[in-house]
Amino acid sequence: MSFEEHTNRIQRGVGLLAAVTIVSSVGYMVLGLAPLDAVYQTVITVSTVGYREVGVDDESQAYRLFTIFVIMGGVGTAFYTLGVLLETLVEGRLTDQLWRRRMERTIAAMSGHVIVCGWGRVGRTIANDIAAAGKDVVVIDIDPDRLHDLDLPFVTGDATDDAVLSAASIERASALVAALDTDAANLFVTLSGRSARSDLFIVARARVESAEPKLAQAGADRVVNPQYIGGERIAAMILQPSVADFLDVVMHDGSLEFRLAEVQVPAGSPIAEESLRDAHLRDRTGALVLAMRDDAGNFRTNPPPDTPINAGEILIAIGTVAQLQALRDEVGVPRLTG
Repeated sequence: MSFEEHTNRIQRGVGLLAAVTIVSSVGYMVLGLAPLDAVYQTVITVSTVGYREVGVDDESQAYRLFTIFVIMGGVGTAFYTLGVLLETLVEGRLTDQLWRRRMERTIAAMSGHVIVCGWGRVGRTIANDIAAAGKDVVVIDIDPDRLHDLDLPFVTGDATDDAVLSAASIERASALVAALDTDAANLFVTLSGRSARSDLFIVARARVESAEPKLAQAGADRVVNPQYIGGERIAAMILQPSVADFLDVVMHDGSLEFRLAEVQVPAGSPIAEESLRDAHLRDRTGALVLAMRDDAGNFRTNPPPDTPINAGEILIAIGTVAQLQALRDEVGVPRLTG
C-alpha cells in the first residue's frame, strides 16, 4: 500500500472518530447532560474505559439505547482508526527495513563502483554525472535528510569512519571521491581510503589552495579546487568562448555526435610496440588520437605518426561513439558484458 493510501485511510478514520464524538456529545446534551459531562460520557464510552456514568442517577431507556448506539458506532470507529495507525507504523517500519536490506545487498554485490563522500552541491553533481555515464555510484553522507529522496545507493554515516567506508564496499570500489564540506574532513577520508586500499584511485576536493599539497601527501591521486576551476572556466568563456563551449559539449552534452575518450592499451594488445602510422588507427576506426599518456603521467600531444604505442599507455581520442568503440576493439580492450 502506498504512502498516499495510508494517509487517506488515517484521515478517513480520524474524520469518522471526530464525527462520532461530536454527534454523541450533542446527543447526550439533548438527553439532559451538561456540555462537559456529555463530552466526558462520550469519551469514556468510545474508549471503552467505562470509568463511571455521569449526569443521571437512573438512566432512561432512551439514554441506554443512545449509549448502545455510541458503543457500537464509536468503539468500532476508534478501533478502525487505531488499527490503521498501527498498520501504517508497522508496515512503514517493515518496508523501510526491507528496503534497507535490499540496498545493503545491492551495495555488497557491487564491484568497480565509485564512492562519493558528501551529498552537497559538488558531490551531487559528481554522482549524477558518473551515474549518467552508466557507472555504479554509492553516496555517503552523515545527514539522513539529504539522502531522503536519493535514487542512488547510499550509506548514512560519517565518511571518515572506516566502518562506513566498508559498508560502501570500498574493498571492491574503483574510485573514491572526497567531496565533504571541509578540507580537514576530506583529508581524513583520503587517509582512510588510502589505508583501506593502496591501489584505490582517490580524488579529493580542496576548498583552499594550501590544502592541496596536504591532500596529495595524504594519498589523493588528484586534488580539485572547484573555486579555482570555476575561475578558469569563467576566464575561458571570456577569452575563448567557442573553444570552452565546444569542450563542454564534447564532454557533457549528448547533442553532439563526437566524444572525447581515453583508451588504455592493455598488455598483449595487438598494436603494442607498433607506431601510430603502422597501427593505422585513424584508417581502421575513424577516431583521431589527440594525445598519449605514458605510465609516468606525461602527455604527448598531437603525437607524430612514428610514435610507438606501448602497453599501459593511454590514448586520448576524439570520435563518434561507434568510432571510439572501434578504437577500443582495435586496441584490444575487452567489451563490458551485462
